[in-house]
Parts: sequence; structure tokens; C-alpha cells
Amino acid sequence: MKLIDIVVPCYNEEEVLPYFVKETNAVISTINDYRFRYIFVNDGSKDKTLPVLKTLASRFDNVKYISFSRNFGKESAMYAGLEHSTGDYVIVMDADLQHPPKMFPKMIQGIEEGHDCCALYRAKQKGESKVRQFVSKIFFSFQNKISDVKMPEGAVDYRIMSRKMVNAILKLSEVQRFSKGIFCWVGFDTKWIEYENVERTIGTTKWSLWGLFKYALDGITAFSVTPLRFIAVLGFFISLASFIYIIITLIKTLCFGVEVPGYVTTLCATLFLGGIIELSVGILGEYIGRIYMEAKDRPIYIASDDNFDDNNDEF
Repeated sequence: MKLIDIVVPCYNEEEVLPYFVKETNAVISTINDYRFRYIFVNDGSKDKTLPVLKTLASRFDNVKYISFSRNFGKESAMYAGLEHSTGDYVIVMDADLQHPPKMFPKMIQGIEEGHDCCALYRAKQKGESKVRQFVSKIFFSFQNKISDVKMPEGAVDYRIMSRKMVNAILKLSEVQRFSKGIFCWVGFDTKWIEYENVERTIGTTKWSLWGLFKYALDGITAFSVTPLRFIAVLGFFISLASFIYIIITLIKTLCFGVEVPGYVTTLCATLFLGGIIELSVGILGEYIGRIYMEAKDRPIYIASDDNFDDNNDEF
């Protein structure tokens, strides 16, 4: 029987974890010819997530866990889970049950059809505010236009992958990770399945609007240099317009003499160019900051506890 590892990042999920395991067990008990193993990754939770995971591990032989020394972020948690996986296939999903386990049969069917990956995207963002839905739509549209890495609108991390695809992902060991883009960048034959988003009924979301904005910014800068090229093009046109304006002003001065200084025009031009410079420096800073973080070559995560045989705690 083939083994499927279920990688589940967790941050302050003490309330939902018992329900997650109960709901998921109800689904996997109906699937024949496959064995399932949980790999929970406690991402430095502040609540009792770790004790709950230890309790679940004592009750179920197929529950494994890794606990970080602090909060490293969901991206690092997913990487840790993939790194510890040994299954023939690996499922990545959230613990909040907004990634419904009932989709497992369809996902496995996609793999059995010969695909290397079967990924899901949301048809409707049920339970999310209009602002988040709008921001999400703008992000996917903008990302697909400026990057060679394409993904359908509403794409989520919820997916099943073959072992060779997981191994390819693990070769990309950058610290500043954007897994949605990495999953697409490595290639492989992916089948996309539409599903309806499920409202979270237990616990609260850990994503603020600001956090989602920073996450989107990571995705844009991780897979596209278009913003840098935009700065170069914008600088060229501003320089061209300035040169034309200088020529026109020089001709008018030679023909009609010196005019009364245009204070409003000067102020507007100064503020506009100053804003462009600040924006350009900010965009450059985002890329330089990522270079800085990668140059440090720090580990993607540090684990303080796990119930795997291999207790190596730094990667």
C-alpha cells in the first residue's frame, strides 16, 4: 500500500486540531489501498497546540509532529513538513478545516490519472470580506501579468504531490519563500480542481490584511523583476519629458525673454519627482532586502521538539 503524508502547518490551533483529526480520519477510513500519516508542524504557537499534538500522537500511531523553537511562518512550516515526509505522495493543507478533507478522493483520483500534482482553487471566497476578495483578485491578476509563473485565481496551498515533485521543491531552499509560486515554478503536470471555500467555524484566522499584503509582496518580488524594469522605463520617460521641457523653455526664453517664475509648476514637479524617487528606492529596497536575507544563509527553521526518529534540530 502506498503511503500518503498529510503535512499540516499549525499556529495557535489548539481548538481545531482534535476536530481536524476526527474529520480527516472519517474521510481516510473510506479510502482503500493507501496508508495515511499526519505530519503536524507547530510553528511556534503561543497556546496549547504542542500539548494537543503530543496527546494526539499518543492516541494515534500515524501522528507525527515537529515543533519550532519560535514562529518562523507558514512557509517554513510547509518546508519542514515536506522535508520530513517520506510518503509516495504528500498532501499539504491547513488545520482550520477550510481545506475540506472530503476532497481527498478527487485529489487521489487526479494522481491515479497520471498527474504529478492535483491542486485546488477556490470558486467562491465564502466567509471572507469584500475587501479581501478584491485584494485577492487584484493580486492574482497582477501576478500573472508580470510573472512567468502562472496560477489560477483563487489558488491555494491545498494539494497532493508526487514524491518527485516534492523532491524538486525541496531543492529550492531559499529563506524568503512563496510556496504558491514555487509549486508552479518547478513545473510538473498539475490538474486544477475547483472547490467552494468553507467558512471557519472554530478558532480565528491568523491572517491580517497587512499580513496578506506582505505575503502578496513576497510573491511578486520572488518571481518577477518587472517592478525593477518598470522603474527603468519610468525613469527614461521622465528624463525624456524633462529634456523636452528644457528645450521648450530655452526656446521661449530666447524668443520672448525671461518669464515670471512658475512657483506652482516648480512645486508640483518637485513633489512628483520626489515621490517617484521614494517609490523607486522602496522597490529597490525590497529586492535588496531579500538579497540580504538570502546572503545570510540562515536555516529555514529550527525545531525544538519532534517525535521522529531523526532528532536533528537544525536545517
